[in-house]
Amino acid sequence: MSSRDRISIDIFKVIARSMSESSDLDIMANHMAQLLVAALGIKACTIFALNPETDELEILASVGLSLEYLDKGPIMADKSIVGTLKGKSIVVRDVAHSDRLQYPQEATREGIGAMVSVPILFSGAAIGVLRLYHHEVWDISDKDLDSLLIFSENIGLAMMYTRVLNALQTINETMNSLSTDLVPLFKQ
Repeated sequence: MSSRDRISIDIFKVIARSMSESSDLDIMANHMAQLLVAALGIKACTIFALNPETDELEILASVGLSLEYLDKGPIMADKSIVGTLKGKSIVVRDVAHSDRLQYPQEATREGIGAMVSVPILFSGAAIGVLRLYHHEVWDISDKDLDSLLIFSENIGLAMMYTRVLNALQTINETMNSLSTDLVPLFKQ
């Protein structure tokens, strides 16, 4: 596949709009994955969140991959396209000739020819990965790679927004469940 630009301003607008109009992280991530697969004409897209306790990449959304492939085993941050969580976009142009994959045989069986792995960053720290899968060798353009990095940064903002919102809702529920005798103690 050639390295021509595939993410036009119209596609950029549609994806950005779908991200900004969703208040639910799961729905937004699924829409984004679907839109990227359709817009780029690729096999699949997965959005991972990094679990800092287990150092695993956990699936937030995935489109186009079989359940068998998704259930192949844990995706360990230190074994799966390592440079991504150090803040670098990594292009595995040809899966058949790469040593960067944690599960290379499974990728080949799944019909994956190439992967692009983009860090999801928040405040300079990697909190996840946006991964795109193509069924053939892929020469992605620099412009498209830059666009994907912008999308992934917005996913990072959405992930943190959701975490803060959930924390605030928990605090609110806790405060509402307190005895009325204790509430004045927290208002000082």
